[in-house]
Amino acid sequence: MVGPTITDAGKRISSHCQLKDSSMKHKIIVACPIFEEVLVRLREHFDVTDNQANEVWSKAEWTQKLSQHTAALTTSADPVDAEVLAACPQLKAVANMAVGYNNLDVPALTARGIQASNTPDVLTETTADFGFALLMATARRLTESEHFLRRGEWKQWHYNMFAGAEVHGSTLGILGMGRIGQGIAKRGAHGFGMKVIYHNRSRLSPELEAQCGASYVSKEELLRTADHVMLVLPYSPASHHTIGAAELAQMKPSATLINIARGGIVDDAALIEALREHRIAAAGLDVFEGEPKIHPGFLTVPNVVLTPHIASGSIKTRLAMANLAADNLISYLTQGKSVTPLNTVGA
Repeated sequence: MVGPTITDAGKRISSHCQLKDSSMKHKIIVACPIFEEVLVRLREHFDVTDNQANEVWSKAEWTQKLSQHTAALTTSADPVDAEVLAACPQLKAVANMAVGYNNLDVPALTARGIQASNTPDVLTETTADFGFALLMATARRLTESEHFLRRGEWKQWHYNMFAGAEVHGSTLGILGMGRIGQGIAKRGAHGFGMKVIYHNRSRLSPELEAQCGASYVSKEELLRTADHVMLVLPYSPASHHTIGAAELAQMKPSATLINIARGGIVDDAALIEALREHRIAAAGLDVFEGEPKIHPGFLTVPNVVLTPHIASGSIKTRLAMANLAADNLISYLTQGKSVTPLNTVGA
């Protein structure tokens, strides 16, 4: 949920902060369409270039535009890597409007003394809601049956027509047990009477495990025993293709796989093959390798639910994310301190 500390801090920042150098405003670029009220806040402090027209820029075009600014508000679609940074010597801060930040080369930003930030916490509950919704849609074959209905193929009722998997009382396996993973665990354990197991880089405290109704297991045991496998781990080179052909082969033929984490954590080509050959029952995906482009094979298999990276997509939450990203820019460029920093740099 939206933390009162962050929200209150944002109001104070917007109302009271002054630029260090009041004689010249920082030039910032907002790479994506954003709420007008957030643009108004930013314009109180900065010279703002917006993208309300939602123009799609090539990497070269994005680099050229970024090079003319001292800070940016970005999304996961906007790369800020070493190649981009080489052309942006005046860049001071990048505020990512997302909790994930695999579009940012944080070590390269840190080496250049550029502040990076993201928007944690404010999207936790909304994303957990969506993760569970995607699990249910996948288990109960909602989109597959809707397509059937829209094609005009429903002629009569049958006892096993689109019969799917149980959710209540089944085993939910969660890979990645951060804030969002914990939110999903609580929904499963306390709302649907599920047996919840998880695997994470580090084990939760006994108190947190009790709150989540979750038990720690090895990755292998999770894949082997879960009825529904939920991916909520952050992307990094180490987590690339965490789920590939070998891992899919360990899952039950009746199991579902849900990915609300990041594209690249799943080997999409291997997943398509497993779905086509019914080695697992179904998948629900909100993220993809190379998005917004997706592997065309996903459009040829019926047993997959596809959504375009919308897990945090409620108006309240997206506004909170935009305001927190703005808070990060305002706070750092006026006070030398980010609200939710990803790195430590000199102000």
